[in-house]
Amino acid sequence: MNKELRIGVGVKSSCSNGFDLVRDTLVPIAKKTQKIVAFTLAETLIVIGVIGIVSALTLPNLNNTTGDKEKVAKVKKVYQNLNDALGRAEAVYGPYSDWFINDGDNAKAKAKRAGERITEFMKVSKTCGTDKNSGCFNSGDILALKNGNGELASPESFDTVYKIITADGTSIAFVSNATVRVDIDGPTKGKNTFGYDFFEFNYDNERGYIPENFGLTTVEGLYRALISEYGGQVSASWIINYDNADYLEFAKTSDNKCKNGTTPTEANPRCK
Repeated sequence: MNKELRIGVGVKSSCSNGFDLVRDTLVPIAKKTQKIVAFTLAETLIVIGVIGIVSALTLPNLNNTTGDKEKVAKVKKVYQNLNDALGRAEAVYGPYSDWFINDGDNAKAKAKRAGERITEFMKVSKTCGTDKNSGCFNSGDILALKNGNGELASPESFDTVYKIITADGTSIAFVSNATVRVDIDGPTKGKNTFGYDFFEFNYDNERGYIPENFGLTTVEGLYRALISEYGGQVSASWIINYDNADYLEFAKTSDNKCKNGTTPTEANPRCK
C-alpha cells in the first residue's frame, strides 16, 4: 500500500504519521512497565527440597508394589507353564503315573524322567541334568521366609535332582517325580529365600502340578502356615489363591500383622 491513502477524490491523508506517533509513544511506556517474573534462589531450593521429601516417601512403596506384582506374575507363569508342558508330555508319553512303573525306588531315575519329558515342551536356555554344582541354581542354602535361617540345601548339592534354566531365566528343579522347586530370579539374583524367589509345587493325580499345601484353601489356614518358622514353602499357594504377595508383610513382622496393624481375612485377603 502507498504511504498516501486516498479517501476521496482529490483528498489525501498520511496515516503512517499517526501510526508512528502511537508506536513511539506507547512502546517505550510498555517496556518500562514490563516486569520479569521468576523464582528466587531460596524459593527454588525450597521446591527442590519438597520434591525430594515426597519422592523419598513414595518411591519405596511404589518399588515394592512393582516388585510384588512382578513376583506374582512370574509365579503364575511358572504354574501355567509347568501344567501346559505336563499336558503336552502326557499326550506323547501317556499318563504321568505310568512313566515310573519300572523305576521302583530309584529317585534319580524318576526325577530325570519327569524333568526330561516335561522340559521337552518348555523353552529351555540351559540344561544341567542331574549334575551337581552345574550352575542352574545358587549353591547356597534355600533360606526360610520367617527368620532367614537355612531351610533346605540347594538343588545344586544333589546328583538326584534334574535341573534346567528356562528362556526367561527361571531355574527349575525336579527334586523327584512329585516335587518341583523353582527360583524365579535364577542362579545369580534374588534372595534365595522361600516366598521371595523360591517356590514349591507338587504333583497331584487329579490337578497336575499344584502349589505346596494347595489344600489349605482358607485365608486363616494359609496365614497360619506362612507365619510358622518354615512357612515360606506354601507362599505359592497364597499367590495362586489370592493373586498377591502381601504375606511378605505379615510373615516378616514380630506380631504377624500387616504394616497397617491388620491381618488378612476371608473378605479381604490383603494388607490394604
